[in-house]
Amino acid sequence: MTDPNTSSFIPDFSSIYDELNFTYNDSEFFINPETQPCNSVPVPDTVSIIVSVFYVLIFLLAIPGNLVVGLVIGHSKQALAPSDLYLLHLAVADLFLAITLPFWAVSVTWGWIFGDALCKIVTVIQELSFYSSILFLTCISMDRYMVIVRAMEARRANRQLISWAVCAAVWAVGAVLSLPGIFSSSFTSQNSSRIVCSELYDASSASEWRLGTRILSHTLGFVIPLAIMLPCYGVTIRRLLHIRGGFQRQRAMKVIVFVVVAFLLCWTPYHLAVMTDTFFRTKIVLYKCPARIAVDQAVFATQSLGLLHSCVNPVLYAFVGEKFRRNLWQIMRKMGILERTTVTRSSRSSLSSEITSTVM
Repeated sequence: MTDPNTSSFIPDFSSIYDELNFTYNDSEFFINPETQPCNSVPVPDTVSIIVSVFYVLIFLLAIPGNLVVGLVIGHSKQALAPSDLYLLHLAVADLFLAITLPFWAVSVTWGWIFGDALCKIVTVIQELSFYSSILFLTCISMDRYMVIVRAMEARRANRQLISWAVCAAVWAVGAVLSLPGIFSSSFTSQNSSRIVCSELYDASSASEWRLGTRILSHTLGFVIPLAIMLPCYGVTIRRLLHIRGGFQRQRAMKVIVFVVVAFLLCWTPYHLAVMTDTFFRTKIVLYKCPARIAVDQAVFATQSLGLLHSCVNPVLYAFVGEKFRRNLWQIMRKMGILERTTVTRSSRSSLSSEITSTVM
């Protein structure tokens, strides 16, 4: 017997469910590859080893080279001209950059093995060196402009005292601008099992922080100093071409011009690559994965070129600066490294002496 409270007809919905389920699974749904994150291309082991050796070689050249520069400039018994003082501090900034190179050499090959605290410290020192270098170069360009183009005003000003105050201000500004380096941390990369030392922001505000620090770096660390240096040197060189004895003073400008050009050649490609990366991250410029990967590789390669700058200036002084070489030989003779020889000294006017300065 059947229960009177139940119906004798019980419909079977299983076939309908199977049909609906089949229809859903059979729908045409394709993943748009442009909406997917790009897979990073790992750096080949051979390239990592080459870059690591490159960093070590730069370190071995930069440390003794900049120490020699400091010795030659600081050995002067006379009060240092402002541009010499700025060049001395520039050598100190290059030394700071050089001492970070062994850490990056190890990091490229084996990953960051030095812990979170050293990650922050090394990053801050590197940023301090970068900002201080370009700010001291900017100060040199303005000082050369004042001495050569506005000589009367330069004579009236107490430039020795001002130059020391400027050096203190540059280091203070460089220290403030390097503070975003404290956001760097050591963490395991998503694309590899290695630990990296890189900027690590809170996910909810990462884009804003990254954009802010990038704008700060591009404007204060490159665009504004460049906008000051180029007009200063342009007007200064133009002035030298139109005054008597300009040829000798052009020779006096060689070292500083070469130093600025070396800085631009080393750091401009890196800034252009990072600017492009910033445009991609902020969606100002749309991109596809091949372009994204190419920019990542460009940032890696141009950063290596930028770090090369820490050993370039001593080479320039040695090959371009006649007065630098002469002062170096005199120091080496006093130390007994070279045999004493007769050194002829020619008298120079006070203005010419200041223009040529210690390293030129």
